[in-house]
Amino acid sequence: MSDRNVVLIVMDTARSRESYGILDARAEASNFETALSTASNCTSAISSAPWTLPSHASLFTGTTPSFHGAHAGHKRLDTTHTTLPEVLDGHGYETVAVSNNTWISGEFGFDQGFETFYKTWQYVQSSTDLGKIARQEEGLEKLRKGVRALFNGNPVANLTNALYGQFLRKSEDDGAAQTNEWIRDWLETREDSRPFFLFVNYLEPHLEYRPAKQHAEKQLPEGVRYEEAMDVSQDAWGYIAGDVEMSERDFEILRALYRAEISYLYGKTEAVIDMLKAAGEWDDTLFIVTSDHGENIGEHGLMDHQYALYDTLLHVPLFVHGGPFDGSDIDDMVQLLDIPPTVLDVLDIEAPDAREQFQGVSFHPDAESKREYAVAEYLAPQPSMAALEKRVGKLPEDVRLYDRSLRAIRTDRYKYVRGSDGAQELYDVRSDPTETNDIADTERDIVDELDEQLDAWLDSFEHAESAGEVAMDDDTKSRLEDLGYLQ
Repeated sequence: MSDRNVVLIVMDTARSRESYGILDARAEASNFETALSTASNCTSAISSAPWTLPSHASLFTGTTPSFHGAHAGHKRLDTTHTTLPEVLDGHGYETVAVSNNTWISGEFGFDQGFETFYKTWQYVQSSTDLGKIARQEEGLEKLRKGVRALFNGNPVANLTNALYGQFLRKSEDDGAAQTNEWIRDWLETREDSRPFFLFVNYLEPHLEYRPAKQHAEKQLPEGVRYEEAMDVSQDAWGYIAGDVEMSERDFEILRALYRAEISYLYGKTEAVIDMLKAAGEWDDTLFIVTSDHGENIGEHGLMDHQYALYDTLLHVPLFVHGGPFDGSDIDDMVQLLDIPPTVLDVLDIEAPDAREQFQGVSFHPDAESKREYAVAEYLAPQPSMAALEKRVGKLPEDVRLYDRSLRAIRTDRYKYVRGSDGAQELYDVRSDPTETNDIADTERDIVDELDEQLDAWLDSFEHAESAGEVAMDDDTKSRLEDLGYLQ
């Protein structure tokens, strides 16, 4: 077994198109190569799901949503599956997580295997999350539940966290600066001789896009002032429901703000590398940077990252530095669920029980097998039509078409998408990378072949039995609705 550290950073909601462009622009502007620009770039990295909870569950377990069972119909990663941090914890690693996204917390099962789990939205780390109430309730009911939750556990800590989340944290970024301060303190003060696994979720590219002025101005179209950009509507659900009109100019501005958020995170990621170097840990670290999913910013008539399986949501950046990864690009198709077996291969850890569970395929440079196809799943709409209607009012009939599940299978040329409503879509992603020309009606042989292949894959494993709603405290519900996850 190797004593190499592992750092896994997720830039939440960062799609590949802007991520690669921003990285190239940063390297060109600084006129020198960075650790990320010289890392191995997995150019065809595909997420297993288009939103945070199921995608992170796949990343941690090396399995697909049908296997691990965490999705909009069951909003929790159950303890029935082994996670990568559990494996590393069992092999003597110090396991540490820093999360800026409410989904990635113990409440939803993501603390499995971590010795330390730091939530940046809490000033005092507590199991009581008051942010949920604000998103879930209104009026007197919100006040009643808020008071009750305040006295659940440590009232002083709960009140401190409520005030921090309401008045202090929102005046800064979405937690990246605080995350890096915590990592710096942890690296400087740790006396543990064990290798470590550090997981980080940065949230900045997630709606709403609120980059600092100095970052935004570098990305905005000519003639657009920062104040004008910040006035552009970011009401994704209002837009989808047809209540908010958006022009292509508006979307151009939003994409610029989105790029600014990603550029800001690259700076924070490079700062973590500098910390590792200062601590003498960099040379012994496998360093992975990716995203859990992408974003629609006007593409396909959508905003946010729901209701579809287009590559705007599934194609994500993936950089790997250290160990056997020498900076050579990896053009073979990989998925985020391939990361756990790859990490274990780099560390020379057997973990036979976990490997038997994995559906991922290692992309270690010496691995013999390659991925033949990628599969992505959207097992239930999030938000549901009822939750969306509660927010925006009566829904147009075309919006109700989103009330379905979706599965996609993708080869190196074609992507086939099948809906629970019987819908079928087929795209030649090699010649039509923006997926604007559905050829399902004219290429029936390919549709039938991929449909059979998808069914064969579904029949190849036992599906999770998890179903039903998972209880959340009111603070968590509130925080999630602030992020656009209507409950």
